[in-house]
Amino acid sequence: MRYRRQMNVQSPQPALPPAKSRLRTTRRGFLIGTGAVAGLAVGYAVWPRRAVLNWAAAPDETVINGFVKIGTDGRVVVAIPQAEMGQGVSSALAQIVADELGADWNTVSVEPAPLNPIYANRGMALDATAGMPSALRGFARWGLGGVIDHFDVQMTGGSTSVRGFAKPMRLAGAAAREMLCSAAAREWGADASQCDTANGFVVYKANRIRFADIAGKVVQSDAPSAPVLRVKSTLMGKPVPRLDIPAKTDGTARFGIDVRVPGMVYAAVRSGPAGDPKLVSADGAKAKAMPGVIDVVHGPTWVAVVATTWFGANQALDAVVPVFAAQPKPAGQWVSDAPRRALAGTAKAVRDDGDAAGALAKGDVITADYTVPYLAHAALEPMNATARVDGDKVEVWAPTQSLSITTWSLAKALGVDEASIIVHPTLIGGSFGRKAEADASVQAALIARAVKRPVQLIYSRTEDLAQDRFRPAAAARMRGSVANGRIAAWDSRIAAPDVTSSFAARNLPAMAGAPKASAEAVDGATQIPYDLAHVRVEHALVLTPVPLGFWRSVGHSFSAFFVESFVDELAHAAGSDPGAFRLAMLKDQPRHAAVLTAALRAAGPLGQVEPSSASATSGTTAGRGVALHESFGSIVAQVAEVECTKDAAPRVTRVWAAIDCGPVVNPDGVRAQVEGAIAYGLGAALKGKITFADGAVEQTNFDGYPVLMLAEAPAIEVIIVNGEPGSASPMGGVGEPGTPPIAPAVANAIFAASGQRLRSLPFA
Repeated sequence: MRYRRQMNVQSPQPALPPAKSRLRTTRRGFLIGTGAVAGLAVGYAVWPRRAVLNWAAAPDETVINGFVKIGTDGRVVVAIPQAEMGQGVSSALAQIVADELGADWNTVSVEPAPLNPIYANRGMALDATAGMPSALRGFARWGLGGVIDHFDVQMTGGSTSVRGFAKPMRLAGAAAREMLCSAAAREWGADASQCDTANGFVVYKANRIRFADIAGKVVQSDAPSAPVLRVKSTLMGKPVPRLDIPAKTDGTARFGIDVRVPGMVYAAVRSGPAGDPKLVSADGAKAKAMPGVIDVVHGPTWVAVVATTWFGANQALDAVVPVFAAQPKPAGQWVSDAPRRALAGTAKAVRDDGDAAGALAKGDVITADYTVPYLAHAALEPMNATARVDGDKVEVWAPTQSLSITTWSLAKALGVDEASIIVHPTLIGGSFGRKAEADASVQAALIARAVKRPVQLIYSRTEDLAQDRFRPAAAARMRGSVANGRIAAWDSRIAAPDVTSSFAARNLPAMAGAPKASAEAVDGATQIPYDLAHVRVEHALVLTPVPLGFWRSVGHSFSAFFVESFVDELAHAAGSDPGAFRLAMLKDQPRHAAVLTAALRAAGPLGQVEPSSASATSGTTAGRGVALHESFGSIVAQVAEVECTKDAAPRVTRVWAAIDCGPVVNPDGVRAQVEGAIAYGLGAALKGKITFADGAVEQTNFDGYPVLMLAEAPAIEVIIVNGEPGSASPMGGVGEPGTPPIAPAVANAIFAASGQRLRSLPFA
């Protein structure tokens, strides 16, 4: 994957910032700030001393450091260690490097980084330790960061891509700039500290030289131990064009399904019921007799047909009669009902401040039960992978969120050494967490080894839904009281499975543990921003045979619905405006208050309003509801406007969203991500539901599992708060935080419009 852009290396020279307007970051500061461990001291500048840099360079390219190489044509190539799945991360990370490097944006292109310790995602430790006491948090991040480095955990998730790699990539760009300046200074007999870069040139007084003409003279001994970071940015915070758009527009972008390998054949697969029961037998005689069919391959929990076309393989799959091992208790309606039943059982307190029970005894108690269903990821691009196996050598092309998990899974399944495996990451056509799993890659490799030919495996839509790793169903019992216009007591019990345990058992078995009750399983339910003196939060663990996975915003996706819907109920019980009610409890949370205020100002009054859509009919009522939630280091407030008509599903017409995600790399990218997150969450809130019968998923395509259509999408306005490059707010994530608030905002708007309080998803 390489996005080539039209290059113009003759750009005019801009005015340069004075050298003293830069901020020096020491190596020690860098190590402490990112929790780096021994052996990675100069990883940003060159590469880890304990590992050989395996980022390939063409004959006309010079590798400057682990993140930057420069071609003789002037092209600046940036290594991107995170998966590009439409979120724009390849452009955002390249923009960070280019800003520090002084590159001309028209000459910048990107390549996926190979598997290497330098590209381990230390940002995954940011939220994993968020709930720990401050005295332990730094040490824990250091320790977890060491584990991530040691095991080369290269993974995209948790909205960590930019915030996790921003500082290392800034340093990489700064280091490359200084190395180019040193090389040019030798040519000119000048002082390197007096040189600078701009628009792809090294500049010293009246002298200027293209990066392309000096890169070949860079020596690694010039790598600085303390790169100088720019104070004044030229690209950061600017809406520069994304690098992947031209290729996606003209059709040259290569997704997983677009891979073509000489001699390649195609495979379709069918697995058993939820829980992956063993394949007992599969009669493939009829399938083998069909035109174009090459073979029928048996896997441990699946059967596949290989043919000269994918359509032929998938058609022949219907002629196979697989038999799977019986399950003691197949998934059915009982798995959807289990969270609601678990509310009456035992639970573990994951937050207990003050005396919630005592405070509730002193006032009128408001009680409400909420439920949410299982959900599928339903990415437009189904699971797929292409594999070529030659003896112990394994080569896989896949739209994967994790080179590490894919490599480990392949090594285990095929019984080969990790060093003999090469995984080529492709563009991802939607994932939302699903493609962090390696099941399609493993199946493709096993099939390729069986037929001794390169194989491209593609899941049918039915198989993609049936074999999803689902967002679990969950239920909550909320109890609270109000006094003096505020929440006097808060008690919540949330019943949900342990997603992390399910994911780890499949993908990280050495680190997996038994399912357990924890604050992590109910993310967002314990970190309530409001001033609450008496609060208790409990998690009731739910056991399920259904495989679970990380769905966009994970536990926040249901906790926000429970929390912010109930806050609204308490506001109405107090006779207060829902916005003012929240603001009154945010006096010690200025960032949250600023975000909420921005959304409220943009939207206007809450409550019942006049319908705004031209299609509104007689008897239509409209209302606005609000929700506020923090997740993945960012704060988001949303106001939804909903129209309600008798005997019709609620229609969301407008959404106003405010976000504080700290310093912004590209504001257009932030707005696009928030808009996409709202659309994704809205589809789930209005329509999304997965059910099971006899162990199998009942929804087989988008007719049974509908997503939000373009005609149903509301007008969305996004307000960025504190997003300037010099913002004092810490950098937060963007891909996921926009999803959690939309369901409660819509629920609250429906109540404002109709007086009906909906406590179960989906609304339609």
